[in-house]
Amino acid sequence: QVQLVESGGGLAQAGGSLRLSCAASKLTFDTMGWFRQAPGKEREFVSAIARSGGSPYYSDSVKGRFTISRDNAKNTVYLEMNSLKPEDTAVYYCATSRGSMLNPPNIRSWGQGTQVTVSS
Repeated sequence: QVQLVESGGGLAQAGGSLRLSCAASKLTFDTMGWFRQAPGKEREFVSAIARSGGSPYYSDSVKGRFTISRDNAKNTVYLEMNSLKPEDTAVYYCATSRGSMLNPPNIRSWGQGTQVTVSS
């Protein structure tokens, strides 16, 4: 099973930007992506991208502000977060899936999570 290590979380002001990275421990052909969990709320899907890089998909709450990308040579997926809002505050988790990441049984691996805090 692939191990996932996130980095890049931290504190940002509203309107600012952060870039998250998630490195897989070995080559993976799985879809890679991100979920987040805010205090007192359920974990929610954010974005995902297939190995080919084509047709990334996003939740409505981040569409137009966040951009996902992937470097297969480094087994790494990135999440560029712009125009951050206080409601983006959450622990962000990297994940892999075989098939759509929107279907929970497809999830194969989880990272430990990285905290993102957006101040108003």
